[in-house]
Amino acid sequence: MAELWRQPVNRNSLAAPMARARNVLIFDLDGTLIDSAPDLHRSLNAVLAEQSRPPVPLAGIRAMVGDGAAKLVERGFADTGAAVEPMALPDLVQRFLVHYSAGRHALTTAFPGVAETLATLRQRGCRLGVCTNKPYAPTMEILELLGLSGFFGAVTGGDSLPVRKPDPGHLLGTLDLLGAAADQALMIGDSINDVAVAHAAGVPVVVVRYGYTRTPVEELGADAIIERFDELIPWLSV
Repeated sequence: MAELWRQPVNRNSLAAPMARARNVLIFDLDGTLIDSAPDLHRSLNAVLAEQSRPPVPLAGIRAMVGDGAAKLVERGFADTGAAVEPMALPDLVQRFLVHYSAGRHALTTAFPGVAETLATLRQRGCRLGVCTNKPYAPTMEILELLGLSGFFGAVTGGDSLPVRKPDPGHLLGTLDLLGAAADQALMIGDSINDVAVAHAAGVPVVVVRYGYTRTPVEELGADAIIERFDELIPWLSV
């Protein structure tokens, strides 16, 4: 059965028994559950302004997200002039996090259908978790502000474990917290890190088309693509 997940992307081709058997669903955060780009944009540009750098456009932020705050800051500086000096990066990341927290995530929203879909999945007996490279504290702040935290039995941020995506230990560690195994799980994300961590952990992965990625969705190597978050329900019920 496992080879079905390696066939070319086609969400209608996957066997219903396998889809139903994988009832532990692990989600990426930014670009999958939430649209955080406006707050990330605000915070990065505040740091850039402090260093007399020009701002980056909102569209540019969406291609920089996915590897944590340090990489986002690093990419922002690289795109607006000389690359940031390695010794200066920790202080710049701290300034970014200060701006990000000060805004209280006021511009961040859940993508359409997220809350309703998570509620339906829980009602159907699925166990849900979050595996994100965003630090744990802001991750929990956002999930609580958006009324989503109660859906998840485990949440791991980029600083929760000794490793983070795309290292398979991040996903496997999240599954451990849920008391689940890889052969029960399905990863849902939007980027190459999500695909890489899932495949390294032996877990099939679905990507959403609307997310944040520097690589065209069809080239990510995912096992399936969905157009909207709420397509998970009919897709899992095929």
